[in-house]
Amino acid sequence: MHRLSSRVLDALLLLWLVTTITFALVHMAPGDPATLLISPTASAEEAARQRTSLGLDAPIPLQYVHWIGGVLRGDLGVSLVRAEPVTRVIADALPVSLFLGGVSLLASFVIGTILGMIQALRASRRADHVITMVTTAIYAAPSFWLALAMVTVFTSGVVWLGLPDSLRLPAFGMQDPAADPASIGWVDRWRHAVLPLLVLSLPGAAGMSRFARRALLEAADAPHVQAAYARGLSRGSVERAHVLRNALTPLVVLFGLTLPGVIAGSVFVEQVFAWPGLGRTMLSAIAARDYPVVLGLTLVYAGAVVTANLLADVILLRLDPRRRAS
Repeated sequence: MHRLSSRVLDALLLLWLVTTITFALVHMAPGDPATLLISPTASAEEAARQRTSLGLDAPIPLQYVHWIGGVLRGDLGVSLVRAEPVTRVIADALPVSLFLGGVSLLASFVIGTILGMIQALRASRRADHVITMVTTAIYAAPSFWLALAMVTVFTSGVVWLGLPDSLRLPAFGMQDPAADPASIGWVDRWRHAVLPLLVLSLPGAAGMSRFARRALLEAADAPHVQAAYARGLSRGSVERAHVLRNALTPLVVLFGLTLPGVIAGSVFVEQVFAWPGLGRTMLSAIAARDYPVVLGLTLVYAGAVVTANLLADVILLRLDPRRRAS
């Protein structure tokens, strides 16, 4: 319990540091959001009035005090560009990112663990080397490049090769823009989701497989596993009851650490595939110098990462009772 309480305090401190540093950086960056919201021919007096109306003329420390006070009250401010509460901007984009991030994170964990099990417990040496080469190449590929490659292969490539249209995957958006929104079914939405989910899931699964392979090999060499084989237990029962169970602890830790990569990748994936999620909203806010939206999304992203690590700690306490005494 003491360890968990300490981790919660550390998480809150980290969250405060991330948001504070982000606040300082966005206000020190070149560019003035007031000039982006007025006519290019506006006078200096009009620009000054715009800055005053947006609250940008106050000293930065005072702006920070007002902002952090609003955060503590649950008020993230008002978007400078959209003129609506930041909480509403985030709420509109959050379901899209939750879908992409949640499905891809689960797929990365499941596929990566299965690949690691195949490499460690079932595959031949040659097959192990082939899988290692493929997963390493996928893991090293930048998300932005991988997204463009997927579009080239599964969208343009299908047309170029003259394959049936049913094999062509949509490259942009969440649904067919020519279709009636009331008649769009789940099949069309999932077809549009295939490429974004692949781009987010494949690198995570590749990294997870490498880690799972090592963890399972170490667990399989443990003395009690060899003793279980000596007692005549079947290979499948030993692998399920001893090998996989002992390898779960490091895999849970990696599951919590995978979330930042999914979040970082979703920013570019949503932009490439034109999905209206938090990542695309963040890039648009950065380009428009929309400080409240940038800060609000930073708070959401940092909170998600911190919460994932806390959940990993809680699960570890359940899996490994020895940690409760520390």
